[in-house]
This record gives sequence, C-alpha cells and structure tokens, in this order.
Amino acid sequence: MDKKKLLEILKKEKVEFLRLQFIDILGIQKNVEVPKSQFKKAIDGEIMFDGSSIDGFTRIEESDMLLKPDLDSFLIFPWSQERNKTARVLCDVYTTDEKPFEGCPRYALKKVVKEAKDMGFEMFVGPEPEFFLFNLDEKGEAVLDVHDNAGYFDLAPLDKGDDVRKEIVILLQNLGFEIEASHHEVAAGQHEIDFKYDCALKTADNITAFTFIVRKVAKQFGLLATFLPKPVYGINGSGMHLNQSLFKNGKNAFYDPKKKYQLSQTALYYIGGLLKHAKALVAITNPLVNSYKRLLPGYEAPVNIAWSLKNRSPLIRIPDKRGPATRVEFRVPDPSANPYLAIAACLKAGLDGIKNKIIPPDAVVGNIFKFTEKEKKKYKIDTLPSTLSQALHYLKRDPVILESLGDHIAKQFIYAKEKEWKKYSSQVHKWEIDKYITLY
Repeated sequence: MDKKKLLEILKKEKVEFLRLQFIDILGIQKNVEVPKSQFKKAIDGEIMFDGSSIDGFTRIEESDMLLKPDLDSFLIFPWSQERNKTARVLCDVYTTDEKPFEGCPRYALKKVVKEAKDMGFEMFVGPEPEFFLFNLDEKGEAVLDVHDNAGYFDLAPLDKGDDVRKEIVILLQNLGFEIEASHHEVAAGQHEIDFKYDCALKTADNITAFTFIVRKVAKQFGLLATFLPKPVYGINGSGMHLNQSLFKNGKNAFYDPKKKYQLSQTALYYIGGLLKHAKALVAITNPLVNSYKRLLPGYEAPVNIAWSLKNRSPLIRIPDKRGPATRVEFRVPDPSANPYLAIAACLKAGLDGIKNKIIPPDAVVGNIFKFTEKEKKKYKIDTLPSTLSQALHYLKRDPVILESLGDHIAKQFIYAKEKEWKKYSSQVHKWEIDKYITLY
C-alpha cells in the first residue's frame, strides 16, 4: 500500500472519516479521527496530538507528537453506514523532529523484531484471547452477572453467547482475519475465538483490532465484553496463551526431526530464556493487580516455572504438532497485557536464551498442581510471583526484559504500576468488611 493508492481507495469507497489509532504504554487504545478534508495530511504523518495527555508519554513542556500511519494496517470498518463511512489506520508515534518516540509500544516491538532479524529469525505468534460476557443493568452499566451458565464447548441454548460470537467472527473475517475456532470456554459467561498466527507485529495489531471488535459487538447485543483476567471469584479467569515460533530461511527453526522430542537446540534455548526471565516477564504479560488472582492452582492457569510436552499445568507447553507447526505455547499471559510489549518481552527473553545457550531443565511429566514440595525441588520447579508488586520487583532487576521495553517505557510502566499497587493496597475491600466487621 502506498499513499497514492490509499487516497484513491478512500475516495472510491466514499470514506468520510479516518481514525488514526495508537496504543499507550498501559495498553489502552487511543485514536484521533479526521474528516476527509484532512486525509492527505493524515497519510503524510502530519497530524499532531498532545502527548502530555496520554499516560506515560511526555511532559507538558514537550507535548506535541506526530502520528505516522502504517498504511498496510488500513481497513474500512464493516459496520460503517454510507453517509459516515469510517476507516482506520494504525500509527507509530513520532516526535516533532521526525524521530520514533521511545515511548511508543509499537516501536518497542519493532526494535526487538529487528534484533531477531539480525540473528536470522522471524517470529510468528498465535494468540488465544479469552473474554467474559456480562449483562448490563437498566442503566446500561456493568454488573457481575454472567450472560450464561454454560461450560466448555457447550452448545446453544446453554451457550447464550453463540450469536454474539458468530457476529464477531463475521466482522473479523470481513477485516481479513482467518478464524480457526470459536467456542464457549470453561467458566460461565466465558468465550474464546482463535485466529491464525502471523508475524509478531501483525499479531499485536490483530489483537488490538480483536479486542475492539469484541467490545463493540457485545455492546450491540446489550452486553459488556471484558478482558479483565479474573472478574468473578471461584471460577476460571481469562488467559491469552501466546503460541510462539521462530522461522529461519523459510523453515521452522524450532523443528528438528533428529532431536529428542523433535525439538531443535534453538527451541530448547528459547524455552530456557522464557523460563529464566519468567518472574520479570509476568509484570508485562500480566500487568494488573487482578491478573494474579487468575494465577492460582486449581483454575488451569500456570503458577509453576516449568515446561512439558502435553500437560497444561506448567508455564510452557509444547503442542503435539511438529514440522512447520512446531511451537512453544506460553500459557501465563492474560488479555489485559499490552500486546506489543508482551510479545516484545517474550521474544527478547527467547533470544537471550539462544544467545547465551540457556538450557532448560528436563520437561516435566505429570500434573504439577499435585506435586509435593519435594517433587518440585527434584524437578527444580520455581513459582511465579503471586502479586503485581512481586512481579515488579523482579522486572526492576532484569536488564534483558527492561531492554525489551526501552528506558522510557520501562520507567513509566514501573511508575504507573507501582502507583496502581499502592492505591490497591491502601483500599478497604468488601471482603475485609464482611470478614472482620462483626468480629473486632
């Protein structure tokens, strides 16, 4: 896609508005919308915005920033009416002196992707984002009332989200997504839609589009879609497994038919890197206070730093498929993560494993959730941080993961998350009142 061609498409399709979308450090999607009179200026990357108003971007005295569109990310929203047809394009954030902004998450991922390319690798990622559907009250506000009480792979009428998911799938396909599966998940009101893997940057872009579409469709059905990891106590939370592979010279670098498990030495080193940096990684892949209420034994979410071939209790699983489909399934991330930062951090950890030839412990056989402490010690199995505060502690001490973010993002991310933890810790929660009010 070039500028001339894009302008022709905008005119031919009678597009009235163009949204210049980007994402902040905390993973919140932002946009500036311009009318057709400003299309050329927008495509030339001349649209400015106030960066000081975006969390973690710039100070008030250096606030002007530019949005440089990635023309290949252009799409027309399929629900647009003819009279106000709207398109979008994803943008990289630049400073006014035409340099990439160090605080742009998309730029952070691009830097690590280039590092992989310099080593001869291209990363591909297949995400599995889960979400909940909740009813709304008479005022249209969210309540913790799940949309149905169905379970894993249940059918309608138990699965009341069937029509919602179908509409989501149709819209995603209209936007060019290749949908692989759609189904009800384990918990009541919980759903999953899987789309085909792609290169690292494209996958992060797709995740941002996916979450936007899911929320919009749910609202059209009078529901709230949330990617909050653990919205309801006592049931499974929502994860976003990231299936990762590296390709070299057009071939899957994780596959070696002559090696044990048919996994190459590169794959083992990559696993070693993920395991080594896991305690710092989760601060990025699981960035909310709420994220750590999902990471508990008994709810299918991993808490143990280990890897296996088939069972789903460790941090990393290697699915059965080999050849071009050989991949590492990193099971800890949740869908509240900034996809650009999460993928960048995972790739950086894996590349560190390759560079430094980090050999992982032996693959674990059996359900780690049922292991005794003695058995965990035998397999050298450590445990993930149990709170956001603990995860930030490890992040601040891991130069590899900090480097994946860059100085600006690392500093602002840690500042924002420590502030978030302090606010949470100082609150008086309903559980405390219910538990103690009549006892003391």
